[in-house]
Amino acid sequence: MSSLENILYFQAGLGVLANMFLLLFYIFIIVGHRPTPMDLISCQLTITHIMMILTRGNIWLVDIFESLNIENDIKCKAMFYTSRVIRGLSICITCLLSVFQAITISPSTSLMARFKHKLKRYVINALFYIWVFNLSASSDAILSVGGFTNVSEIKQVKITKTCSLFPMNYIIRGLTFILSSSRDVFFVGVMLNASAYMVIILHRHQRQHRNLHSISHLRASPEKKATQTILLLVVCFVTMYWVDFIISSTSVLLWVYHPVSLTFQKFVTNAYPTITPLVQISSDKRIIKVLKNQQSKFHRIF
Repeated sequence: MSSLENILYFQAGLGVLANMFLLLFYIFIIVGHRPTPMDLISCQLTITHIMMILTRGNIWLVDIFESLNIENDIKCKAMFYTSRVIRGLSICITCLLSVFQAITISPSTSLMARFKHKLKRYVINALFYIWVFNLSASSDAILSVGGFTNVSEIKQVKITKTCSLFPMNYIIRGLTFILSSSRDVFFVGVMLNASAYMVIILHRHQRQHRNLHSISHLRASPEKKATQTILLLVVCFVTMYWVDFIISSTSVLLWVYHPVSLTFQKFVTNAYPTITPLVQISSDKRIIKVLKNQQSKFHRIF
């Protein structure tokens, strides 16, 4: 198990470093330049992924909470509530990113074209409502999780060294599972529909370019590159999400959490927030341009 934990620590370290680098870049863009709506969403997603690695993977946050002189039950509730909120934010913000990119590349004749000139205002409002929604929708974690009491009469499911899931009525457990699953399926469905729409737009644009050899293709290439990046992130997210969903659903329905499956679930959970910044860094030419400009300024000073 120690080798698996070392892999998790390496993965988490890589993810935090990549996301911190990307976050500094977005802060530089937002403060010193005119950020696009996609920059604002990506910045929020990067912050969410940093928090997700520190909470959802339960790697460093457990040590931090255990060092605090707080009742164990409160520690567990706070840790898992935060984890649920961050997980929901990752789903919703990734969905928002795909939807707004679909609006950005939509033709001027489409119904979504009317929203283009107000994207920045819609982004700020959407991010606010996403936070409010997830803070309230994840409140059930406070009731279902607590400190492990080591009492044999109570059928608890131990999920960490000090935390466990409390037994619930089958009806309540089923309703909670259906509600949380319906929320996730809805946002993943919207994400996939937006991605399918973007694929159609890219296909039409490529076909028109072949037929007309329009020079507008060159001007649209940055948007095309950004769209392809977001499509890659969506594919990665959906794959990791369903693996995590299958493991979580099986564990909850069977009321059994195996240590190996939990470790593998942590690895899968951290995979998306680790891969995302690496994909964004490698595909965003502005990062290389900013680094070159900073390097030239440094040489002028010295």
